[in-house]
Amino acid sequence: MTTSPATPPGIIDRPQNPQLGILLLLAGIVLFVSGEVCVKILAQDHSITQVVWARYTFHALVTFVIFQRVGMFANAKTTRPWLHLARSALMLAATACFFTALRYLPLADAVAISFLAPLMVTAFSIPILKEKVGPRRWAAIAVGFVGTMIIIRPGTAAMHWAAILPLGSAVCYALYQILTRIATRTDTTNTSLFWMSAFGVVATSLLVPFAWTNPSLEAWALMLALGSFYGFGHYLLIRGLELTSASMLSPFLYTQVIWATIFGLLIFDQFPDMWTLIGVGIVIASGALYLAAGSAAGVLMLKSVPALSPTRPPTRILALGGRVGERACAATPSLSRLRD
Repeated sequence: MTTSPATPPGIIDRPQNPQLGILLLLAGIVLFVSGEVCVKILAQDHSITQVVWARYTFHALVTFVIFQRVGMFANAKTTRPWLHLARSALMLAATACFFTALRYLPLADAVAISFLAPLMVTAFSIPILKEKVGPRRWAAIAVGFVGTMIIIRPGTAAMHWAAILPLGSAVCYALYQILTRIATRTDTTNTSLFWMSAFGVVATSLLVPFAWTNPSLEAWALMLALGSFYGFGHYLLIRGLELTSASMLSPFLYTQVIWATIFGLLIFDQFPDMWTLIGVGIVIASGALYLAAGSAAGVLMLKSVPALSPTRPPTRILALGGRVGERACAATPSLSRLRD
């Protein structure tokens, strides 16, 4: 086991466990796609504002259940409120863009287009997080992007005007992931989840009275399911992102395309054609290629991250590239955060 220098005051030590982090991410993704199914159904009869409100309000109820033993508002304590406000605003914007896209586009197409986000996370992680991404990992992510483009097939139905919305969502989501990753250096999972939920509930509650449609009993049930899927999904994702690096987890986000294709077929009778299946296969291959690149890379570097506050000393971080499951440094603060 390799250890890093002593962690500066105020920085949270987090052991790295890439295997568990990946499993938590994959479980969270299944819940996210289940929530997207609820969104697509609800958006047929309700405004996007109301659907987004439901996602945040019932998500907050789930959050309350998770936090009830430790005190809901105890998790609001942070030394970086503006960082959390920025994170939360980016997530709200990403959510609104993506939910609107789901109203007009097939589920798999909307999800696939939004998968510019992992590529953007990798690009942003270099200047912002100071992570090092080798050429083989860049190649693997590029392969995944090619697979996504095959699923989209520009010039077909995916080029509906609403196709621009998942692109906007991808930009906001990638920046949100980066800021969330930074937040985990000093704040807990509970704090990150609390701020995102509270901001979304307050912002959408101010707008929803102007776009309200009385829901049926079935719609209320879907709204509750929507909030539950996203609430537990985000918790699993945040926990997973504490355990391994953002660049290592990025390719596994592509499995969301696979689940979207399956659910689209089973629920909306959207049968994937040959090109979609080829694209999904390429996406799966990109994940395997990415892992192979990581296995060959070893531990890439130990690098200083510039302090985010004038009063906080630089943080020593470890960018992991070795075998999945290897704990390169149990005492190093986690730098992993992609999010969503």
